Amino acid sequence: MTKGKIKIAIVGLGNCASSLVQGLTYYVQGLTYYKNVSDRQRVVGLMHTVLGGYKISDIEVAAAFDINQTKVGKDVAGAILAAPNNTKVFAKVAKTGVLVNNAKVLDGIGHYLKDVITPSRAAIPDPVSVLKKSEAQILIIYLPVGSQKAVEYWANVCLKAKVAMINCLPVFIASQKDWADKFKKAKVPIIGDDIKSQVGATILHRTLVNLFLDRGMPVDRTYQLNVGGNTDFLNMLERSRLTSKKLSKTRSVTSQLKLRNLDIASDDVHIGPSDFVPFMRDNKVAFIRVESRHFGDVPMNVEVRLSVEDSPNSAGIVIDAIRCARLALDRGIGGPLIEPSSYFMKSPPVQFTDTQARKKLEEFINF
Repeated sequence: MTKGKIKIAIVGLGNCASSLVQGLTYYVQGLTYYKNVSDRQRVVGLMHTVLGGYKISDIEVAAAFDINQTKVGKDVAGAILAAPNNTKVFAKVAKTGVLVNNAKVLDGIGHYLKDVITPSRAAIPDPVSVLKKSEAQILIIYLPVGSQKAVEYWANVCLKAKVAMINCLPVFIASQKDWADKFKKAKVPIIGDDIKSQVGATILHRTLVNLFLDRGMPVDRTYQLNVGGNTDFLNMLERSRLTSKKLSKTRSVTSQLKLRNLDIASDDVHIGPSDFVPFMRDNKVAFIRVESRHFGDVPMNVEVRLSVEDSPNSAGIVIDAIRCARLALDRGIGGPLIEPSSYFMKSPPVQFTDTQARKKLEEFINF
């Protein structure tokens, strides 16, 4: 028995939104659609086929917002394929009947993005009214890194519209006390901050760190360097927009040391985006190094190269985050959702090891 539709709204119809929307109609060769899988089926790419009674088929796009003239006014199905999007197309999306609304630019376009994004001149509707009219229950934030004012603007929109928020950006809302208190007071759920991909650089780096610590070995020095060819990496060439991103990625890894009352000098850790390589498109390559010592203080190190299609890597996480946000709405829970945030996000209000976070997430789902 279905528990009802989950109506979502999306801010920013970029690569990540494209992968998410494609996943809502993706056909698994020789099996079925993602949206129709049962709770007894294990399907590549999904952590939960059914979560809290909700299938992927229960999720539908009810509203969308962007600023790019290539996307505003288009059906969502067309907008997710419009330039400068360059992620892999793995599913054909039929027209949704949902047109992309124009929105305020604020600080959403950085120095390098102004060369590839032209703001639409269409009228900008009141987003609160749009959300209420569409009956959207959850708003997903997919804006460029460094969009501090824009994310805060949309956080206020969620509070006014009483719509749950999933903050996929390293702008600290759920993990910042003042904002957390606002969402709690308004009884509006929020999951954040900064999406952590299924098997991306952050989760792999955290796993390596915990492996060393579990085996009685220190983490003396470590780095993570990332390169890619999507607009996210182009935008991050503007170093002034990188502060929160570097902080979020660094804290996500070093938190695993702090949980064991260990520390690492700031000069001995470097984590962050490194460069933009256009021909890589939405592919992201991460280089991770951990230096340590084993028995007898004998030095050793490990180096890992990870290559992933960046946007699909995050979509499966957001699919679960959406359904967790809906569970919170069903249960009348407001404020930051600690358990889902700790497993899905790099900078949650509370950090746990990933094993602990997974256990707490399952407890939240099955409450």
